[in-house]
Amino acid sequence: MIVISILLSLVFLILSIIHLNWAIGNTWGLEYALPSSEGGEVIFRPGKFITLAVALGLLGFCFFYFINPEPDNPKNWIFDYGRIIIPGIFALRAIGDFKYVGLFKKIKNTKFAKMDTKFYTPLCIMIAGIGIIVKLFGQAT
Repeated sequence: MIVISILLSLVFLILSIIHLNWAIGNTWGLEYALPSSEGGEVIFRPGKFITLAVALGLLGFCFFYFINPEPDNPKNWIFDYGRIIIPGIFALRAIGDFKYVGLFKKIKNTKFAKMDTKFYTPLCIMIAGIGIIVKLFGQAT
């Protein structure tokens, strides 16, 4: 489980770096990362503060899985709840909003929708699944 937790930490670190890159003003990959209507109009454009908050949250998730505390220790209640909440966040993201994002989206022909189908949603499913495995089988050495 330690190797799996470290790999999950690396995924969160990479995602955090990408979001930090956007927060400081770089636009690499941004046209594929923002949901848009079929006409190409971006439907949600988060500001720098929100993007930075997401980057810091993802970095927090990175440290959460990297710290790897002993499971079922009463002192680690934050980690016990976090091992439920973090996979839950990504499971909800994978399900999506039923229009632009996730497994059940209706808009499927935009740049974002195609990347969401091929990469973003499967990544969220993988993160949620690995998080559940870590929760169920613990992180003990």
